[in-house]
Amino acid sequence: MRRWKVAFLAGLDYAQMPADDVIASLKGLGYEGIEWTTSHFDVDLPLSDLRELVAKTRDAGMEVSRIMAHEDLVSLDDDARRSRIDRTVRAIHAAGECDVATVGTMTGPAPWDASAPKVGRDISESAAWGQVFEAYDAFGVAAEAAGVVISSEGVFGMVAHDFYTHRYLIGRLDSPVQQVNLDPSHGILYGNYDVAWVAREWGERIAHVHLKDAVGDNPEPGKFLFPLLGEGSVDWSAFFGALDELGYAGFCSVEFESFDYYRCVLKSDPEEAARISIRQIEALLTPDA
Repeated sequence: MRRWKVAFLAGLDYAQMPADDVIASLKGLGYEGIEWTTSHFDVDLPLSDLRELVAKTRDAGMEVSRIMAHEDLVSLDDDARRSRIDRTVRAIHAAGECDVATVGTMTGPAPWDASAPKVGRDISESAAWGQVFEAYDAFGVAAEAAGVVISSEGVFGMVAHDFYTHRYLIGRLDSPVQQVNLDPSHGILYGNYDVAWVAREWGERIAHVHLKDAVGDNPEPGKFLFPLLGEGSVDWSAFFGALDELGYAGFCSVEFESFDYYRCVLKSDPEEAARISIRQIEALLTPDA
């Protein structure tokens, strides 16, 4: 029996739906938590509205697995960069006020954003890392004051993109509030196929987990896929076994990014994406006969 709990990242078209409808949908499918993004947990809203969102989630018998507050922290526009840092800091403080345990972050630059700088062409690697560390220093101070942890994620194409580059980030941030959102899919794109070893190496630094598969070895947009769970290169049996070995009892949140399947087959229905995902998890957890 798994100790960890299953959540769903409320992106896709859930992001445009009223929170009440999202909660009802995911509760009805059997999810134990919701990973809210800043589409719903919008720091420009009154704090009372954010508290109400969290309270409604809990009143439905679910938990907020984390707040995904991903912002691109590498930019040639200093005003934009500092605005993103400020929004994340405000999200951290708001999460603390709402008694939410962790806030999710990434680094940058975002490879899917044509306006983002390219490391090595528009900005040096040292300058890019310098911007990231400046942001994470501010996040750490805010997290310590708010009583939450940061769960950063290595994302394809960014300066922190796989186990090794992400480990460099965390190694420079020697604070217990700086922890990890473990998403095995991004490392797969860089050849980190031993997902159980990666999980064991992170160990107690894992504050949150994303369930997402991957296939391909070239981290350029359009040259790889995040397919349905079980169709890619993630060894889910080994991955779940490592989480069990570690005694992980937090949330594993589905991040559905099979976008063509979502549009063409599921007709952009987020509930269908959530339904098929929880069935896939159940199947992957069931030993072969």
